[in-house]
Amino acid sequence: MLPGSWGNWMMLTDWRNSLYGALLCLGASIFVAEVRASSPEETVIIGSKNFTESNVLGELMGLLIEEHTSLGVEHRSGMGGTLVCFTALEAGEIDLYPEYTGTGWSAILERNGPIGDSLETFLLVEEESRARFDVEWLQPFGLNNTYALAMRSDLASELEVRSISDLVPHASSIRAGFSHEFLERSDGYAGLGPYYGLELGSVRGMEHGLAYEALEAGQLDLIDAYSTDGKLLRYDLAVLTDDRGFFPPYNAAPLVCGESLRRLPQLREALQRAAFQISDAEMMQLNHEAETGNRSIREIAREFLVSKGLLSTIEPGSTSERDESWWSFFFSRWRETLRLVVEHLQLTVLSVLLASLFAIPLGIWITTNDLARRLSLGIAGVLQTIPSLALLAVMIAVPGLGISVRSAILALFLYAILPILRNTYAGLSAVDPELIDAAESMGLTRRQVLLRIQLPMATRTIMAGIRTATVISIGVATLAAFIGAGGLGEPIVTGLYLNDPRLIFCGALPAATLALIADFFLARLELLLQPRGLRVEALP
Repeated sequence: MLPGSWGNWMMLTDWRNSLYGALLCLGASIFVAEVRASSPEETVIIGSKNFTESNVLGELMGLLIEEHTSLGVEHRSGMGGTLVCFTALEAGEIDLYPEYTGTGWSAILERNGPIGDSLETFLLVEEESRARFDVEWLQPFGLNNTYALAMRSDLASELEVRSISDLVPHASSIRAGFSHEFLERSDGYAGLGPYYGLELGSVRGMEHGLAYEALEAGQLDLIDAYSTDGKLLRYDLAVLTDDRGFFPPYNAAPLVCGESLRRLPQLREALQRAAFQISDAEMMQLNHEAETGNRSIREIAREFLVSKGLLSTIEPGSTSERDESWWSFFFSRWRETLRLVVEHLQLTVLSVLLASLFAIPLGIWITTNDLARRLSLGIAGVLQTIPSLALLAVMIAVPGLGISVRSAILALFLYAILPILRNTYAGLSAVDPELIDAAESMGLTRRQVLLRIQLPMATRTIMAGIRTATVISIGVATLAAFIGAGGLGEPIVTGLYLNDPRLIFCGALPAATLALIADFFLARLELLLQPRGLRVEALP
């Protein structure tokens, strides 16, 4: 006698298909609504990189646009490095973001070697960027946030190192920690080392904000810094002189999509109000206050613009005390957290649902095709080994995707394929061949055997793959914040570069809770979908 009540199973299968269809329609509706809402006709989308100063400048630009135009503003902060932001600008996913002329020269225009003074650099970058990419550099803010190397003051005194040239004789014993972007850029260590003949004994790539902590703890001797970095006011560091003039000028300025500027010419007038209004010392103080003060970046930016006469009033009610308890801070953000949870669910539900609709039929097919099995499992395995940030970066370069929820969903979809595909194949292959032979001898067709015997008996294994894919997707989706796709990664990324553990907590705790809740309900669904004669407790 065949196991289970197959009438009940077929009813459950119909119910499951209806549920999948409803979820797909709901997800598609949310997805389309989000895509439409992400670029409304009269809303300017500002991007900023994943460090404090870029975020502050992004807020400054947003406040000026809100004050002096009738346009709405959406600020996508923490979007990763130059590659992510400039790719988004080229694709029209954002309208503008703060950039640096030195970065434009070396990373965007891919020009090597030292260049002239600030004015010469700006004019060359402005002209070539307009001709090659149809992007416009507006007048600079005034600050020059050039790269620098910083050491612990005690070590610099001990070695009598005041400039980069002084460092060269001691290079073999120096432990360096550089940001990943600085490590690879031609205007970073990749060009600095050969230019000075600097061969450091130990160099590791790490997140910029964490490098200061490692330096303070004595785990590093040398890091890359920005000359207007607020952390230079917090730590006892010696900034080495670039005595041979390697680093080009890094004057910050709004970088605007040419099409956006033609469509919204009022942007130029609003942003030019901040031209040459921010000195190096003022920018360093703004960064320091953003990282250590008791106010939000928006309030700090607004107060500065008011002090310069560029805004009329200070916006009330945006203060958040640093000494507020973590739980009080967490619950004070419940509306924001709820919004981020919805965005996170949108990313994970759609990606896992699409992966299930793709991987389960593929898993069924490869049970009878050895070549297809080897190829599909091999390709899925290779996709799983690609670092998630690298995969997200590849997705934004795909035409038609860019910086959007679509890129994040596609990346998560690719990550979710392997556990579902492998478990589907494993579950179907584990069905006793004698049971299949018996069913076929009773007159059941191959399709009937699949639907009434193999799939019901493989349900638990398939659902285990879906549960694994869901938990993985919830975790990886936090990285979607690096490409401006939202989700619970936003407070985590912001907390990292603001050195605010409370913000990290506000993203990490809901993400972990969401993973546990999702796994619990999927375990219940697994138990429900199993044929009655095969049911075992599916809860962990």
